[in-house]
Amino acid sequence: MADYAVVAEKLIRTFGGFRAVDGIDFAVERGEIFGFLGANGAGKTTTIRILCGLLRPSGGRCEVDGIDVGAEPEKVKRRIGYMSQKFSLYEDLTVAENFRFFGGVYGMKNGDIVQRQMELFGRLGLEEVEDKMPGELPLGWKQKVALASAVLHRPRIVFLDEPTSGVDPISRRTFWKLIHSLASQGTTVFVTTHYLDEAEYCDRISIMEAGRIAAVGSPAQLKASYGGQSVEEVFIRLLRN
Repeated sequence: MADYAVVAEKLIRTFGGFRAVDGIDFAVERGEIFGFLGANGAGKTTTIRILCGLLRPSGGRCEVDGIDVGAEPEKVKRRIGYMSQKFSLYEDLTVAENFRFFGGVYGMKNGDIVQRQMELFGRLGLEEVEDKMPGELPLGWKQKVALASAVLHRPRIVFLDEPTSGVDPISRRTFWKLIHSLASQGTTVFVTTHYLDEAEYCDRISIMEAGRIAAVGSPAQLKASYGGQSVEEVFIRLLRN
């Protein structure tokens, strides 16, 4: 495969007789913000879990940072950052303790963890909750902590599965500023979202429907191709078709 950050070729995932991912193909450039859109049940999260080495593909193949995910899933996990839909921090550790724990898991030195914590907590406004337990936090704050943890070790590729779900508009803007800052430094960001206005912030987007890729292109290209004034209009037209 060419030197892309993420590549999928004829990728398939079945659950019994149900084909959740149905032979999809796409490639993501390094340093690109790639939006992965689709209705609930379209196969977005299943695809991300395959790319992160958490699910084995049933057919086809995919590479992340040049690594065959099916053959070496553990190697992939060490190279990426992943923010899942479900909050995944330890409830018996404070926010700051969770952060330091994950830094240790990623092999970071204590001084680097502290410096990165100061940077990310400052950008996301997390200083006021660093001594709180995760279970005490509202959903929006949990999402901030999860995002900070996913990018803690400066991964080359970050997978964000609906990172702004349940987040207020001001925090959403802060999230996207951080995402664009990561991309400007060469990080590839693979993101799913249900907020279709956020798709306008991506370099390119794909729209998934019933396990297949219905369209791929920049927001401008898709709006021109399908005659929509917004990505939301394109999305609705594709799903209606």
